[in-house]
Amino acid sequence: MLTLSSIQVQGAPAIYHCYQGVLELLPEKIAEQRFSRGLLLHGEKSWEAAKRHFVDPGVPMTYISYQNDCTHEEADRIGKTALEESSEFIIGIGGGKILDLAKAAGSRTGLPVILIPTLASNCAAWTPLSVFYDLEGNFEEYTVFPRSTWLVLVEPNILIESPSSFLRAGIGDTIAKWYEADVLTRDLPTKEVPLEIALQAARLCRDTLLREGREALKALEAGTITDSFKRTVETIIMAGGMVGGFGDQYGRISGAHSIHNGLTHLPETHSILHGDKVAYGILVQLALEGRPEEIKRLLPHYRELGLPVSLSDLRIDPERKNAVETIAAAATAPGESIHFMHITDAQQVTAGIQQLEEWLVNATPYS
Repeated sequence: MLTLSSIQVQGAPAIYHCYQGVLELLPEKIAEQRFSRGLLLHGEKSWEAAKRHFVDPGVPMTYISYQNDCTHEEADRIGKTALEESSEFIIGIGGGKILDLAKAAGSRTGLPVILIPTLASNCAAWTPLSVFYDLEGNFEEYTVFPRSTWLVLVEPNILIESPSSFLRAGIGDTIAKWYEADVLTRDLPTKEVPLEIALQAARLCRDTLLREGREALKALEAGTITDSFKRTVETIIMAGGMVGGFGDQYGRISGAHSIHNGLTHLPETHSILHGDKVAYGILVQLALEGRPEEIKRLLPHYRELGLPVSLSDLRIDPERKNAVETIAAAATAPGESIHFMHITDAQQVTAGIQQLEEWLVNATPYS
């Protein structure tokens, strides 16, 4: 059970910068620390996206590509390589999985970490945690590390060239910050200052992204860095990360992310982006809360942004035998955050998913 006295604040990375040309800071920051050698972790697509903007760090580097999801085995491999190469820091360049692997390897080795996101699909660049999957791609656990990231550099020139599907998923994942924090804190008799900061950040996430998310997607599709694009990117990365950073358990995850975790147990959803599954999870969470009017309010925004609202939008056949039951059982497994909502029975989640499907059929939310 969550208790207010247990809140731990890890509000931000040690250093954060976001502006065009920011990677020119890299050699200066490395020189300040007197580092003499580093390891750079990347993916094929992420390095292709970043290398044109990357600035030589000024010290010898070992370059390695990640080979898997963010698994404990892969984090161990990267950490072992860093130590074998006498690296004094780790750079992660990529999307959420690569950034999570860099943080995990840094935690295992005690090395400081530099993160350079190539996608604005989540707040992984900000948060001091990694989400781990098993070798089959199923959600396993998330781990909060005792030390925050040393340096985060966000280059808008890289992000403006990313696929729009990832920005859309980032919007969905970050809108969830409000709904998950709200359900966990709504009935608290008092709220300490860190929690108030977390809730203000969560509200900022929802309001900014519902207001400006579509304009940011249009800017991305046009390849033009606009104020809406920059605000959306920083809302996803910074404000999204602050919710958990200041709210701790009250700001990280509750119902929507448990639904996401349940969805990962259906192979047909493995190609669906994390934020898209979380966005769907918001609607299921609201169904479990008995809030159809809030679902109806969100549906036009979901349609405008292209976020999924139904099982079929997630490539799941609603008639497939045991599909909903599989999601519900995994979403209510021991340790899942949906228990913080006092949802403990898989049948409750099954009923919530079915209720949402019925509302979608019978309502006229897009008028």
